[in-house]
Amino acid sequence: MMSNSIKYIGVDDLDIDLFESQYVVPEGMSYNSYLIDDEKIAVLDTADRRKGEEWKANLKEALNGRQPNYLVAHHMEPDHAALIAWTLETYPNLQLVCSAQAAKMLPNFFEGVNFEGRVMTVKEGDTLSLGHHELHFIGAPMIHWPEVIMSYDSLDKVVFSADAFGKFGALVNETDDWACEARRYYFNICGKYGSQVQVVMKKLAALDVQTICPLHGPVLKGEQLSAAIKLYNTWSKYEPESEGILIAYASIHGGTAAAAERLGEILRQKGAPKVVVSDLSRDDMAEVIEDAFRYPTVVVAASSYDAGVFPVMHDFLYHLQIKNYQKRRFGIIENGSWAPTAGKVMRSMIEGLKDCEIVEPMVTIRSRMKVADEALLEQLADSLLE
Repeated sequence: MMSNSIKYIGVDDLDIDLFESQYVVPEGMSYNSYLIDDEKIAVLDTADRRKGEEWKANLKEALNGRQPNYLVAHHMEPDHAALIAWTLETYPNLQLVCSAQAAKMLPNFFEGVNFEGRVMTVKEGDTLSLGHHELHFIGAPMIHWPEVIMSYDSLDKVVFSADAFGKFGALVNETDDWACEARRYYFNICGKYGSQVQVVMKKLAALDVQTICPLHGPVLKGEQLSAAIKLYNTWSKYEPESEGILIAYASIHGGTAAAAERLGEILRQKGAPKVVVSDLSRDDMAEVIEDAFRYPTVVVAASSYDAGVFPVMHDFLYHLQIKNYQKRRFGIIENGSWAPTAGKVMRSMIEGLKDCEIVEPMVTIRSRMKVADEALLEQLADSLLE
């Protein structure tokens, strides 16, 4: 129970191994759904089919034999909308409320289901009265799908924020450290759409928001809500959150790894406030992406491979490209036994990023670090710390 009239009916998924088939979620996931109990009853979103039976049971318990009037679909992604057809079939007087673009998507997910006369489309500024509660709809396109809407309950001052302000992790495993998994979630899922997030943040700033109810993760109130809003403003402007340097390396036989680790040691000796060294072949790529956005400076160190760059480094830089990465400084270390090519490829990919500076010198290692290479790493460290 969130309030006298807003009830939580979501479910935890502790069995999932990869969220969206790419993100490791050792603490599971929550699929959040809510019910507003008023003169008219509104169900806000459904859940993933993986946990469909649990969600249906939660819904029926909250309804206690009554019939819902509306099902509001803020977002059509299947982890939130998989049970729309079942809900409409089970409650024949129910009306689906969604954006016009979401209505167009319905046949993509529910072939053969007749939605005629069952769908009410809403847009920015539209309202839905439930009695004492009134939902005010907020357009939120490309956060992170084009059909997304949010809604604001003007009675309890609650924003139902779709995927915004979500995080990895089941609620049963929730800790006080909201930011850690919220950061990894934001940059990997919503990170490309900073300008769109900024537009919505300005809309929310004009409202008296006391609670945010996302589709993943905990309900945000009080100090945690204030901290989350501050972080979202920083993240969506592509500004560094913390001082520090990320060194991301892609090493085949250990030579590049040794150079990356040595640079980390040099930077710490010279007073760098924070140095994170990550192995792109073994560490969680999503966490490395998170750190790339968190800090203002990144060093990429990679072996040459097939006249290019070792694939995991290409994958890392490609992830940064598609997430609209910008406003950062880069150092480059390449390794090659006979014809180093990694530096050229990495430089080209970095130059394609917006407002990113490459710090000189680029350091070239030949198979293994030599005494002369130490001086070049010292020079690179000094340039990075300027």
